[in-house]
Amino acid sequence: MFMSFQPLDRLRASMDKSESFSVLRRLFLADGRRHWKGYATAFAFMGLMAFSTAGMAWLMRDAVNTIFVTPTFWGVWMVALGVMGLSLVKGVSAYGQNVTMARVGNRIVADNQKKVFDHLLGQDISYFAARHTADISMRLQNGANSARDALNLVITSIGRDALSLVSLVSVAVVQDPSLALVAVVLMPAAVIGTRKLIKKAKSIFRKEFASGVKLSSITLEVIQGMRTVKAYGLEETMRGRVHTYVNDVERAANKLVRTQAKSSPLMETLGGFAIGGVILYAGYNVMFVGKSPGEFFSVLTALLLAYEPAKRLARFHVDLTAHVIGAHMLFEMLDLPAAETDDAARPSLPAGAGRVAFEDVVFGYRPGEPVLRGFNFVAEPGQTTALVGPSGGGKTTVINLIERFYSPASGVVSIDGNDVTQFNRHSVRALTALVSQDVYLFSGTVRENIGFGREGASEDEIIAAAKAAYAHDFIMGFENGYDTHVGEHGAQLSGGQRQRIAIARAFLKNAPILLLDEATAALDSESEAEVQKALQKLQASRTTIVIAHRLQTVVRADRICVVEHGQIAESGRHDELMARRGRYYNFYQVQFAHEHEQDAAGEVQAEEARLTA
Repeated sequence: MFMSFQPLDRLRASMDKSESFSVLRRLFLADGRRHWKGYATAFAFMGLMAFSTAGMAWLMRDAVNTIFVTPTFWGVWMVALGVMGLSLVKGVSAYGQNVTMARVGNRIVADNQKKVFDHLLGQDISYFAARHTADISMRLQNGANSARDALNLVITSIGRDALSLVSLVSVAVVQDPSLALVAVVLMPAAVIGTRKLIKKAKSIFRKEFASGVKLSSITLEVIQGMRTVKAYGLEETMRGRVHTYVNDVERAANKLVRTQAKSSPLMETLGGFAIGGVILYAGYNVMFVGKSPGEFFSVLTALLLAYEPAKRLARFHVDLTAHVIGAHMLFEMLDLPAAETDDAARPSLPAGAGRVAFEDVVFGYRPGEPVLRGFNFVAEPGQTTALVGPSGGGKTTVINLIERFYSPASGVVSIDGNDVTQFNRHSVRALTALVSQDVYLFSGTVRENIGFGREGASEDEIIAAAKAAYAHDFIMGFENGYDTHVGEHGAQLSGGQRQRIAIARAFLKNAPILLLDEATAALDSESEAEVQKALQKLQASRTTIVIAHRLQTVVRADRICVVEHGQIAESGRHDELMARRGRYYNFYQVQFAHEHEQDAAGEVQAEEARLTA
């Protein structure tokens, strides 16, 4: 259903203790070191919180003694003011810590999302062909959040919980050293008790992530393919699949909650034993040894206040597990080499007449399955060269190699005699304009989608490109004209309108090489006629390479090449190829005989309808 970066069973095996430590170390060396000032500020606020919390526990001795043992009015006032002051310090520190940590965390998320997106832009087309969009999207979002949450959890656990616990236990120890035994004996028991929960939490989180990716994948596919779903009555099938994945996510989430929650009862029990022991011990000292009740209440308060930070520390590793795995998935994406950044230092391909040539090119999308086999081909400047032939012959692959979406295994693809692999991809693509059957329009306005053809284009240039593409009139027919939103993938427009906007975008780019990949294949006759007019105008004075299955669209081409089995079977003008009675002739006869049959059947139906009427 989906393809991930690394199978989850391998990921499960790889995420051991050393891997978790490696992820945390990388987080601190990268994001932590870059934002050390913010974390230092937050840590200082946490220190004040720990100090004020311990101070209030300490003051409980004086509060009880000044009220019940040796009552003094000024003593009560001093203790009360001390508690108020410490509470104010704690409140201000809590606010400062929360705001500082949030700002640093949000910056880490933003930086990582930018880093991942930049990394994705540097990948080639094969990278995206091998992975599901939902998997990439979840790693981008969840991974960035996990990097922040892992750092925040470690910092707060040390700065807030550990400092508070140490401070409060210190108060208890100073008041009565014997009570240190409680902390020494019971706290390690709580930590050891949670170790078994950590492995289980890792396994559950991976299952939850895998199910989440599947759910996101099928949901995205259903939304994008809703026309097919409804046309084939697949609602119940897709509902069943989605419900299955939703149930998987729910079960995994419930298991994770139960696992994480098991640490709380453990601490509740141990905490109860600790407090019960303190009450017995301190009560004995007050009643029989003669110690003041203030010490008893101070120690009891310290232990009660230490309960929450101790509980959070006991489940620290359980909570950290999910964040570390999420960050690992982020790093797994970032560590994959970016195929299209290795040529940034290469020179730019100079603009010329636009002569395209293939010399003995061999290429395949998968090892051992060549698509082009010693392919030789030339497209001359200012001419239209058409590629025709059966599906799978390698026609679209030719365009993919010209655009440098892929690189040939051997042979040379050149523009004006320059091997395109020796120049940076951006400069190669700057010399080409692509119009394909599957036009992709971005969410936004008509103006924005045309303007993507050339950055910084003026309003007049955008309108001129639309007029050249015969798109201006229908655009102005919209209520908002060029400010009309096209919808997701251009869903608010017809197929012919989308194609003409794509052609306007190509006009605006004004590249010397024009690549047309089945640009009119999905259009009706009326829309095709409008698009063909725009294409003929766009093809003037350019090197044009056309891929077409409908041969009537290429009969006027300067050169027609029949591509079969990764090679050119024959080439020439339409009349020359028809005279040879070879592969092109056969394609033409089969295609037009079929069309004549359809036309004849239409005429018969029309005549029958006329007679019936």
